[in-house]
Amino acid sequence: MTTNPLYISFVWHMHQPYYKDPSTDVYRLPWVRLHGTKDYLDMLEIVKEFPAIKQNFNLVPSLLEQLSDYTENNAKDAYLEASRKKVSDLGSDDKVFILENFFLANWETMIKPFPRYYELLVKRGTHFIKGDLVRRVKYFTDAEFLDLQVLFNLCWVDPFFRQNDAFLKMLVEKGRDYTEEEKNLLLQKQMEILKRIIPAYREMAASGQVELSPSPFYHPITPLLCDTDIARVAMPKVNLPRQRFSYPEDAVRQIEMGLAYFEKIFGYRPTGMWPSEGSVSEQVLKSMSSAGIRWVATDEGVLAHSLRKSLRDSSGNMTDPQALYRPYRFEDVSIVFRDHTLSDLIGFVYSQWDSKRAAEDLLAKLLHIRNSMPMDRPRLVSIILDGENAWEHYKNDGRDFFQYLYEGLSREERLKTTTVSEFITRHDRGERLDYLHPGSWINANYGIWIGHEEDNLSWDYLADARKRLDLFQKEHPGVNLEKAWKSIYIAEGSDWNWWYGDEHTTETQEEFDELFRLNLMQVYREMGKEIPPELFVPVLRHDRGVAPTLLIRGFIRPAIDGLVTSYYEWYQGAQLDVKKSGGSMHKSESLITTIYYGFNRDSLFLRLDPKIPFDQFEDGTEFSVITTSPSQIKITVPVKGRKIRAALYEKTDDSWVASKELSDVAVLDIFEIGIPFADLKARENDEIHLFISIRAGTEEIERCPWRGHICINVPTPDFEALMWY
Repeated sequence: MTTNPLYISFVWHMHQPYYKDPSTDVYRLPWVRLHGTKDYLDMLEIVKEFPAIKQNFNLVPSLLEQLSDYTENNAKDAYLEASRKKVSDLGSDDKVFILENFFLANWETMIKPFPRYYELLVKRGTHFIKGDLVRRVKYFTDAEFLDLQVLFNLCWVDPFFRQNDAFLKMLVEKGRDYTEEEKNLLLQKQMEILKRIIPAYREMAASGQVELSPSPFYHPITPLLCDTDIARVAMPKVNLPRQRFSYPEDAVRQIEMGLAYFEKIFGYRPTGMWPSEGSVSEQVLKSMSSAGIRWVATDEGVLAHSLRKSLRDSSGNMTDPQALYRPYRFEDVSIVFRDHTLSDLIGFVYSQWDSKRAAEDLLAKLLHIRNSMPMDRPRLVSIILDGENAWEHYKNDGRDFFQYLYEGLSREERLKTTTVSEFITRHDRGERLDYLHPGSWINANYGIWIGHEEDNLSWDYLADARKRLDLFQKEHPGVNLEKAWKSIYIAEGSDWNWWYGDEHTTETQEEFDELFRLNLMQVYREMGKEIPPELFVPVLRHDRGVAPTLLIRGFIRPAIDGLVTSYYEWYQGAQLDVKKSGGSMHKSESLITTIYYGFNRDSLFLRLDPKIPFDQFEDGTEFSVITTSPSQIKITVPVKGRKIRAALYEKTDDSWVASKELSDVAVLDIFEIGIPFADLKARENDEIHLFISIRAGTEEIERCPWRGHICINVPTPDFEALMWY
């Protein structure tokens, strides 16, 4: 037997963003539940089959909290509710939602293995325009929608469970024509799997075969919480947010919350921590050391910058293996640095290979590493990557690859798997680093999360809310602001900015954007403050303005009398379907059906058509036309009353100050108002951004449009003449 094995430490990072909508307590996206049935439990089940294999699992507390919410509190998500609904009760909106979202799975490995599922995908179309789904719904039968409800949830159950559970195996073999009872039993099976996850990790950790570690609670980039200016160390020319965000106490709080929650769930204090996205800095390591953390992990790129030397040549070949394959120490915390190449091979390359060949290739590369350096001391190769997202690209959800890999590692005496704590305790705590480069596991910088226009805008919104909450707390020390602080900590998570900027895209990008802003809105609600209008405008650049159904084609001169005096008086104006623009805060029905707008040389005109007569509106209801650019103006009009007047306010020092009254307004069958551009402080070619807020007393009950704003360019005198060309 060899006395000098090469030690390998796998760290599987299990993480999901916090998907709960704070205004409804419903999870907007289903990935905690679906990855729960596909990835979290089977990763442990495979390890259990190979007693010689030791592994590390990083469990982000925000993931654990959501898993517990499903299993202990019967949490709901939008996709689960759409699955539970009887097919006979599905409305047209439900069916559009299902057709749009129930094919969110890897088509090759998760949909094509189910012939009926792939048949429905082809029928829906592999490419579609969202607006076209309303028409396509008509071509799907109730039986097809029921099959789609079942197959979407079934494909997200790990193949191992589908093969070894009699009921799930029957569903796979049946393939189509499912019943409501079978669907409900499938959803119950999902919950049964979810309930096994945390106890299974607790049991495996107690056995010593796996080591568990948390991350800071809501997965923030803690160095940026300490000081966004630190981004300039790795990116000297980066464009930073307008406001410097510097709250090191939030980084400490996220770390401490993560450790405390882990201890609550598993009954002991962990010794290791995976910093979110491998993001480290000297200040963060000091905080982690103070919290009792004994080891952390990050990327080899951070080590190269810390040592101020290259570890690989221009072709990516390792030139200094002795420098990488060992731990280091900073602030008495051991740091292991992952082999970036090996980790990415598992995460992004091997899924396209034959499973046996991929496992053999990884084993050969590990043996090559062992042979490339003197084994005069224990050496450690760290392989660290997401433990959930890669496997849907593998055949059989990666199980075949793992079985070949673990079998090979179990037989090979020159290679030995270990937990990080075991290695640093028994073999090597690491040589001291004099300098720790601030960076992450992506490009050894923080460029994914800061620097792009969208990233910086989100940091500014976060800074505004954080600053106001801090001040409010000091002025009202007796007020319970626990929910507000929770929303701040959620908004500090890394996942929102992952999707901002140009680096990454996803089908559900709008949901991430909205969840970020909803959490900031919740902060203002908890303080009893007016929500800043910019939070209703998407951070995503392509989604800020709302396109009308019909565009402005010429000047209009409507009679402001609250009546449809003539069809042609609004004919040259723009028309916006409120429901299609998301105008009702996701309610099924809006109080307003259509918005018309247009202008002449001097004034802007708005018309709102109600769904029910205005005299049926709740007493005290008022409309507010609010502009956020070029100036912050609010024009408020009560819906009921003998004498309708519009009050114009200007925003000054965070307060609305009354300025004047406008008389060119009417509320009868429709709402109409004329507003001089001068009163909006808008000049020729200025772009006006506006929305309409409907309030009943102090509560906003509707905003049109909900996402974004209406964009109107102030015309030049020759606008009408130009429209003829």
